Amino acid sequence: MRLIFMGTPDFAVPVLTRLAANGHEIVAVYTREAKPGGRGMALQPTPVAREAERLGLSVHTPRSLRSDEALAAFKAHGAEAAVVVAYGLILPKAILDAVPRGCFNLHASLLPRWRGAAPINRAIMAGDTESGVMVMRMEEGLDTGPVAMTARLPIAPDMTAGELHDALSPLGAELMARAMADLARDGALDLTPQPDEGVTYAAKIDKAEARIDWTRPWRAVHDHARGLSPFPGAWFEWQDGSTGGKAVRVKVLRSTRGEGSGISGTVLDDRLTVACGEGAMRLVELQRAGGRPMGAEEFLRGTPLKAGSRLS
Repeated sequence: MRLIFMGTPDFAVPVLTRLAANGHEIVAVYTREAKPGGRGMALQPTPVAREAERLGLSVHTPRSLRSDEALAAFKAHGAEAAVVVAYGLILPKAILDAVPRGCFNLHASLLPRWRGAAPINRAIMAGDTESGVMVMRMEEGLDTGPVAMTARLPIAPDMTAGELHDALSPLGAELMARAMADLARDGALDLTPQPDEGVTYAAKIDKAEARIDWTRPWRAVHDHARGLSPFPGAWFEWQDGSTGGKAVRVKVLRSTRGEGSGISGTVLDDRLTVACGEGAMRLVELQRAGGRPMGAEEFLRGTPLKAGSRLS
């Protein structure tokens, strides 16, 4: 088919690559504008833009799709359908109706649970034991469209958001490839409306919610930390004597259940087991502000965080 692809982050790249490899004619790739980054703050194209350029595809970066000009340009591609994966701009009804076979979104949750911007993070932060990807025909509501295909994936007890992201991305590419193959062959997909029960919303992650609250039960603290790993990273502060008493911020990138109990935020042993409001959590991988990620043993060699220390 003649397809328009719309996506922005790393998560979307395998889908674009797979659709092109399967012989679909990608007539246009829509992605967000390049942003300053890196040394010198030079403009950095999105991961999807880089892959599109590698594939020799036409890249478009409109700031909005709500103008008559944007609609005319979209229609001019003559696409039969559009594939949308974490694009980052709202598609108005006129755009959704501009391709005859519809716009199909790959969403990283088991809808209707976790509609919205951060389904991977929120699923782990809530302690879900299962996630997945769904191909959905888009409509005006937020992730409310009928579902064509589903692939499920268990969430391991210590799995981080980064690990779930990396597992769901290729799974989603395979699912969307199957969906577009069926659409090309049959002209339509079997669609199932989402149930009215079980709707939850995955709000965008706010950096203000990243601070760890050690007074919560260990499982809640653990899920919070792994749901924000590797970005933006759940963090605590510690008064490091080597910095003149200045508070040092440390991110927890990986954790697991620990043994013992005590006053919330107290380091219980030489393995970085920390007491929580109920139970304890062991810190497995950490990152000091401005530093690199390191395992607990390496971290302790350069940081005198001894048993009895209190973390704020």
